[in-house]
Amino acid sequence: MKSSSSIFSAAVMVAALGYFVDIYDLLLFGIIRIPSLDDLGLTPEEILTDGEAILQWQMWGLLLGGIIWGVMGDKRGRLSVLFGSIILYSLANIANGFVETVDQYKWIRFIAGLGLAGELGAGITLVSELTPKEKRGIATSLVAGIGLTGAVAAFLMKETFHWRTCYFIGGGLGMLLLILRISVFESGMFNQVKNMQVKRGNLLMLFNNWDRFKRYLFGILIGLPTWFTIGILVTFSSEFGKQFGITETIDPGKAIMFAYAAISIGDIAVGFVSQWLRSRKKALYVFYGITAVFMILFFTTQWNGSAAKMYWICAGLGFGTGFWAIFVTMGAEQFGTNLRATAATTIPNMVRGMLAIFILPLFQWLRGMESVGFIYGAIITGLVVMTIGVTAAILTKETFGKDLNYVEE
Repeated sequence: MKSSSSIFSAAVMVAALGYFVDIYDLLLFGIIRIPSLDDLGLTPEEILTDGEAILQWQMWGLLLGGIIWGVMGDKRGRLSVLFGSIILYSLANIANGFVETVDQYKWIRFIAGLGLAGELGAGITLVSELTPKEKRGIATSLVAGIGLTGAVAAFLMKETFHWRTCYFIGGGLGMLLLILRISVFESGMFNQVKNMQVKRGNLLMLFNNWDRFKRYLFGILIGLPTWFTIGILVTFSSEFGKQFGITETIDPGKAIMFAYAAISIGDIAVGFVSQWLRSRKKALYVFYGITAVFMILFFTTQWNGSAAKMYWICAGLGFGTGFWAIFVTMGAEQFGTNLRATAATTIPNMVRGMLAIFILPLFQWLRGMESVGFIYGAIITGLVVMTIGVTAAILTKETFGKDLNYVEE
């Protein structure tokens, strides 16, 4: 019989490694967007527009997959999601290595998004339920911090191998992780609830009660600044560099690598800041402030600047958005055991999906206005997103030290 500490350690390790592979595959397109689309024969203009379209298809997959895996996590168990999701996105990434057209690329990234949607929420839910409440924030921060280094690995693979091989590597890593998952135990809280006469994974319960709906909505909105920062500023750093008059070539893959290396540090740091302040919300405000400072630097200090400055500012933006770990943890802590996986899995994927259905369309609309343009369109989009995020954070309930052993009636 394994001890509770060894079960907890195994869960943290496997969740962290799973998130590592998840992030590798999730961000790989952004890192190899230019070389892969150039290899398919696209013009620079098409690389921007078709690249945005492929990214949107991936985000739609994440949005739909978050709902599917979230409900399954509460109905069938956390481990079923961890197994099923990694099989789907690993096979999709292997298939990605064979694409020949933009339409194929869109569909396979959509399928990959479906699979990728289940990893983080199920992992955070499992770790949250197996961890003593006093250490929960640090444990989930370690999962996110270690996992986010997958972006660094993706960039290093891009620098070493052909873009098609990078996809094969991602799929192979996922298949290897399946073997490690055999050693992980199901959440005891879920096993208790499974034997109770209570509705589990009922998505409508998030909307049919005003208090639950507010918790869910605010849980989504506080995460919006992360995907404005990563999905717009960092992913399209090459295009922003040209707008700023930077003559050096900016590699968006390198910008993503710098950002995510810093996010991994920020994700670990925010757990300790939350522990020190004994508050999730106060830690969130600190990292919101850091993000805002680097957003200002992004738009004010890079005119006729250098590629090196762009990479370091992307790193600063990444560190600031290290509140991602606390944001996802807060989503898990807001709900009872019978709805926790549904909420914790759908919330981060709703945020990722908002890039496709709100953030990117808003930016595209604003930059298309003659009186606004590319740079000011991004500034206005950033102001809107940060205002929404801060307002939602203010209205969100504090969850530090909350007992999670309860159900939603």
